[in-house]
Formats: sequence, structure tokens, C-alpha cells
Amino acid sequence: MQSVELKRRAFITLLGGAAAMPLAARAQQGGKLWRIGYLSGIARPPSLQASYFGGFLEGMRELGYIEGRDYLVEWRFADGHYERFPDLAAELVRLKVDVIVVAASVGNGLVTSLARPGGNTTGLSSSLEDIVAKHVELFAMAVPGLSRIAVLVDPSNPNHPEALKKAEAAASLGGLAIIVVEARTSDELY
Repeated sequence: MQSVELKRRAFITLLGGAAAMPLAARAQQGGKLWRIGYLSGIARPPSLQASYFGGFLEGMRELGYIEGRDYLVEWRFADGHYERFPDLAAELVRLKVDVIVVAASVGNGLVTSLARPGGNTTGLSSSLEDIVAKHVELFAMAVPGLSRIAVLVDPSNPNHPEALKKAEAAASLGGLAIIVVEARTSDELY
């Protein structure tokens, strides 16, 4: 019986050691170059490193993954044309990437619903429609005597009409007036 217990402990120790092995060491052992598809609704920034995409790349480095050695990223940008998402996503699928990271709301038609996304879609989501009412409430609490609030919307963004409805409902409950400011590009803000 003692022998079985020693073997069990040795096996558990072996498993624990494998789990503690640095991610980079495991990646090097596998030899596979993973392909990540990254789909974003915005235009490609002049420098990926200097943009918020740099956070993704830095996070990968912190985990021990080196771009070009352990993984490659296939970047796709919709340039604000959300109707391009299905074609860009299909292109990434044709490239046989191992995983697709989407930096856009599911309201862009990428999934049927959060509860039942369908297909091979999984992941995390934060929805503008879910948090906009809370933003209005927080502004009202932070600025005593606030009577109106401006909401910037992009009329070409399919998520913004629903988000605007939620903002208007929250503002109405708080006795606030909503001023809608529409802009499709930063040039339209001036």
C-alpha cells in the first residue's frame, strides 16, 4: 500500500511541475507557430506598439510568448466600416488561424446573442449597451446639479442606436436632458 501512495505522490509532483513550467518553455517544446487572427473595427494605427494593441502584444511577452517565434498575428481592420466584419472574419477563417480575437462589440452581427453565440465562437464580451446607463448615472452623481449630458454617437456604428436608447432612458430617470452629437470620423467633431 505504501508503494501505491508513493507512486501517487510522485505522479502528483510530476503533474505539478509540468503545470508550473513557464509558458515560453512549453511553447518552445511544441514547436508550433500559433496564428492569431485579430479583428478590429477601427482603422489600423500608424504604430501597433504605440496603440492599445500594444497592450495585447506586451501581455503576450509577459506570458513568455515571442511574436515570430511562438505566434504570428494576422491583423484585420474594418476602418469603421462595420459591414466589413463578416468578410474580414471569413478571411481569417480561410487563413486557418488558431484563434480569432475580436476587438468590437457582438452587436456588430458577429454572433446571434451572448447567451447562444453559435458556431465556434466563445470568449468574453463587454457590451456598450450594458454599461451606458451606468455611465449616465455616474455622471449625475459626480456632477451635482447636472441638467444635461452630451452623448457622442457614430450613426454608422450598429451598436450606437441601442446604446443611445439606454442613455436616454437613464437620463430620463435622472431628470437629465440628452444632447446627441453625431460624428462618423474625428474630422466631424470640429
